[in-house]
Amino acid sequence: MTTSKIDCDRIANLNRRTWLKAVGLAALLGLAACSTVPLPTGQGAGVSSSATGTLASLRASAGLGPLVPDTQLEQAALQQAGYMAQRENMSHTTGWGKDFASRMKDNGVRGAAAENIAAGRFDQQKLFDIWMHSQGHRRNILDPDFSRFGLAYVRDGRDPNLRYWSLVLGR
Repeated sequence: MTTSKIDCDRIANLNRRTWLKAVGLAALLGLAACSTVPLPTGQGAGVSSSATGTLASLRASAGLGPLVPDTQLEQAALQQAGYMAQRENMSHTTGWGKDFASRMKDNGVRGAAAENIAAGRFDQQKLFDIWMHSQGHRRNILDPDFSRFGLAYVRDGRDPNLRYWSLVLGR
């Protein structure tokens, strides 16, 4: 084989490799773009202050003291509600693999905590009615170890009547 033939083969292999790398990179970028396109989300709000009376009444009927609204817990609840609305999926774990405990740590929440989530076309009063008729959610709301809470929702961007709710309870 001559030197020019070897050089041509090297150039051809190099061009083929470069072309394959470029195609692979373009495919990866295309997939990444698909997964990072945000879904529309609507208005969100921390609504802890409007739930204080409802929670106090629920806990008083069980002989417990009231919960105090907490802005840090409300922010954690709003973050989770926003995540669920964006993904149109109720889950305690985000798409990035963050579980409840790691989200609480990232939000500066220390100590025991719990989270109730829900999604539906209902108001706050119906939300608490649903939670109180669910054994696990009821247990969280009536846990005597909790003294603080944060409640928030985010509306679905396509259906403003659909809300994603999160209640975070802590010590």
